[in-house]
Amino acid sequence: MSETTASASAASPNPPHPGKMLRSMLESRGWTQDELSTITGWSRQTIGAIVGGRSSITPSMAIALGAAFGNDPADWLQWNAQFELSMVETDDRGAVERRGKLYSLAPITDMQKRGWITESSDVSDLDESLASFFGGPLDQGIGFPVATRRTIHLDELNPWERAWCFRARQLAKFAPVEAPFSRNRLASAERELRKAAAFPKEIRKVRRILAEHGIRFMVIEPLPKTEMDGAAFWLDDDSPVIALSVRFDRVDAFWFTLFHEFKHIEHGDAYSFDSNLLSERNGKITVLLADNDAEQRANVAAANALIPADELTSFVRRVAPLYSTDRLIQFAHRMQIHPGIIVGQLQHRGELGYKAHRELLVKVRAIVTGTALTDGWGQSISLSHP
Repeated sequence: MSETTASASAASPNPPHPGKMLRSMLESRGWTQDELSTITGWSRQTIGAIVGGRSSITPSMAIALGAAFGNDPADWLQWNAQFELSMVETDDRGAVERRGKLYSLAPITDMQKRGWITESSDVSDLDESLASFFGGPLDQGIGFPVATRRTIHLDELNPWERAWCFRARQLAKFAPVEAPFSRNRLASAERELRKAAAFPKEIRKVRRILAEHGIRFMVIEPLPKTEMDGAAFWLDDDSPVIALSVRFDRVDAFWFTLFHEFKHIEHGDAYSFDSNLLSERNGKITVLLADNDAEQRANVAAANALIPADELTSFVRRVAPLYSTDRLIQFAHRMQIHPGIIVGQLQHRGELGYKAHRELLVKVRAIVTGTALTDGWGQSISLSHP
């Protein structure tokens, strides 16, 4: 094939069938189809079907034609592919591209399973449902509105974690409060929460305590690929929100995460989205080192609110390494806190292994979901009737 012919075929908006190029090459060489059959070893019927545009070029045929005419076999496959692509209906291309973009923005399948968005594969329905979920046109970027008239982008979170946070904001509008929020009453809220931390069954009071102090509270089951532990943010300057995932069903993890988010509210932090605040390895949960001052401040404040650091240090000096169950329970009684919380903090300090006193690390998820606004674990929420 001449360079002129190749150039013209590449530039053509409707690429010709490669059989047309083969016919041109046969004519330029003065070969008949029978002669090409003899040269390549392919049948006369196969050659004729290609020249007549009734058959495509296979990889084996491309190798034979490339050898016969001295060009690259890949050229024959490329010309064949260009022709076949030109024959395909392209009406759905835009819809496929849009659907691909939507699936990259959000975990659509998982969100549909949870009832967060419409169960549909129609691109228009998906676009509308996601725009409603995220609160605006997707092409303008996904922004998370927080108090102080700010909009932030959760770029550090993966799509599953970002969707979890937006679900929290969505449901926060339906979470009940029983009194206006006042920063002057946060100390009262902390005292009541700290008192509830003495017994697992008292966790059922958490929603009421926070609601009575103007703080919205909810529990949302994490999506797959989500390591979200909790979030604290503001719907407006007088509407703080705490959302937990209860990813680790342990008394110590629950209370530390709750107080961590509470401290963000107390410190006036505009928002906190805690992905992987807690990490588990071999059944041992630790608090990861914070990467900014606000998170580190909340970590320290939460731990101290539960067990003052000097009290825990004094206990370690007196008892280590013989942490018997009796000594742990005695210390818990003196601190008026559940012994499982002590076990958790001692694990974090490296004083206890992950197998030690696991009977004290009681499960609490069923207790908190029994009273809190809950989305997940078999409970679903209609936005019109939470």
